[in-house]
Amino acid sequence: MRLIAKKVQKEIVVIIGGPGTGKTTIIDGLLSMGYCCYPEISREVTMEAKKQGIEQLFLENPLLFSELLLEGRKKQYQNAILESHDVVFLDRGIPDVLAYMHYIGDSYPAFFDVACKEHQYTKIFILPPWEEIYVSDDERYENYEQAKLIYNHLTETYQNYGYSLIEVPKDSVENRIKFILGAISN
Repeated sequence: MRLIAKKVQKEIVVIIGGPGTGKTTIIDGLLSMGYCCYPEISREVTMEAKKQGIEQLFLENPLLFSELLLEGRKKQYQNAILESHDVVFLDRGIPDVLAYMHYIGDSYPAFFDVACKEHQYTKIFILPPWEEIYVSDDERYENYEQAKLIYNHLTETYQNYGYSLIEVPKDSVENRIKFILGAISN
């Protein structure tokens, strides 16, 4: 009898949504359960710029900020491919960079579009705007109305790259994680 090995496809899952929708909380919850997760890198880029005396890099030089994010997210994708885990979760993906550029009305070089086409994710979960949990902080300068507009740009951008978005219901962190894990196992 001949055994046929089943090829296991790596799941590279992205959690997206406007600011303050619970992405980081869900990623932290998945991490605490032992899942392989990559954090959002925009805060890291912002803090590095502040060390260099640039208070809000995204506002002062959006193209440079976006280029740094793009490179960081491409690196996360490449690292995720190399992970031994079957499922890797990312807090935001490469198309997020373009969605934010669309939101502020800036243009960007063609290599941004190429990066979105060359780095394909398995599943995209989107968190809808949720005013009751929205909080501003030092790195999040958008108000709730702006967060809703960003959500619309994220939805449009990901759909333009052919992704079917899975909306995560507004619920407890535990139930949101159960929803995501259930959708992955199906």
